Amino acid sequence: MRRIDYIVVHTSATMPSMDIGVEEIRRWHVKGNGWSDVGYHYVIRRDGTIEEGRDITRVGAHVRGFNNHSIALCWVGGLNEETKQSEDNRTDEQNVTMRKILDRLLGAFPDAVLMGHNDFPNVDKACPCFDVCQWYYE
Repeated sequence: MRRIDYIVVHTSATMPSMDIGVEEIRRWHVKGNGWSDVGYHYVIRRDGTIEEGRDITRVGAHVRGFNNHSIALCWVGGLNEETKQSEDNRTDEQNVTMRKILDRLLGAFPDAVLMGHNDFPNVDKACPCFDVCQWYYE
């Protein structure tokens, strides 16, 4: 297994009405970006269902310069329906699932640091649209 220093939370930057999953994001990443696979290891759908993307043994494609030693999970949503602006519109079901997967990953990789995508240097995005550590450790 590769060394894991970070567990990173992302958003799909989609509106709440878009109930997408790993297959849709995979198409965007492969066809749109020319990547070999979806960039995330896990995707959490609006109903809280978790879908596996890249195997965690494989390097993801989600934070430039930090992919080699991180695992990425992405929650579906993050844009306001009307204005298309960044918005924390996670469902209760997504929160429950996210907490469970983060508990599992941080238990498996106790030295890893939990971060939101926007917590990394030189990232000028709202993603994941909430303060991950404040939410998780409150």
